Amino acid sequence: MKEIGREEKSVICIRCPLGCHISVELADGKIQSITGNTCPRGAEYAARELTDPRRTVTSLVRVRGGEYPVVSVKTAGDIPRDKMRDCAAALKEIVLTAPVRMGDVVLENVCGTGVNMVATADMAKAPET
Repeated sequence: MKEIGREEKSVICIRCPLGCHISVELADGKIQSITGNTCPRGAEYAARELTDPRRTVTSLVRVRGGEYPVVSVKTAGDIPRDKMRDCAAALKEIVLTAPVRMGDVVLENVCGTGVNMVATADMAKAPET
């Protein structure tokens, strides 16, 4: 019989290739136990996934005057999962000018997360014709 306010959630850990199936027991929204992980990273992942889920965002940003019309970008760290759509919307407004270097900050403090969006590739200027 399940107690009121108690629930069990399952997650599959993505911190390493093992893909552990982890069970988390919650009582009134607070973690009571974590089982099924083979390493401490799994427990950390499960706890964070249920209390403060975060993601790395990868995308493309337009480039003016570059060899190609877009360059790949990603967040320099994880951002709250609920900020992902806002991040994508903010990237739609950005147009860089070539040249762009890998590691260049494309957008500082994306959506107030404290995390920068950075270029993940070089983009040279288009050859003059």
